[in-house]
Amino acid sequence: MSKKQPLSAEDLALFRGLMTGTRKLAQDTIVHKPPRKKISEVPQKKRLSEQMDASHYFSDEFQPLLAAEGPTRYVRSDVSHYELKKLRRGDYSPEIFLDLHGLTQKQAKVELGALIAACRREHIFCASVMHGHGKHVLKQQTPLWLAQHPMVMAFHQAPKPLGGDAVLLVLIEVEEWQPPELP
Repeated sequence: MSKKQPLSAEDLALFRGLMTGTRKLAQDTIVHKPPRKKISEVPQKKRLSEQMDASHYFSDEFQPLLAAEGPTRYVRSDVSHYELKKLRRGDYSPEIFLDLHGLTQKQAKVELGALIAACRREHIFCASVMHGHGKHVLKQQTPLWLAQHPMVMAFHQAPKPLGGDAVLLVLIEVEEWQPPELP
């Protein structure tokens, strides 16, 4: 019944007369199950441990052998150099972006670890890391850290439209996607 047409007095009296001797039912037999969590949701504790595990690879003392001339670039030994060429040309478009502007080296390491963990968790193959120019501290350290991580396949200085020499495009090894098993 709509609110515009209220019950007449005789309809209300008839309803009350028909309902005499009845009692309200107690609704205690239906138990609602809690809503299921999304499968892609990762608990905070696991996410923090992934970040710390990923940033564990970054050392300030280790100096990987990177090309001294030309743009900043690196390719892992088991990865084709053609992947590096595709990065240079801009064939890969980054799906996730990390901006390191204003961060300390310690914060930048943690953020890089979090980026790599997130890429692996979300099956993201190409990422963009903006280290900027600044005092050239992060610009020099970021490639050295990335070259140490075993899941980084390659990186190259981004083409001009994507940020030029203030940005690195990074290819990250992701596991083959498997549909989650249902209980």
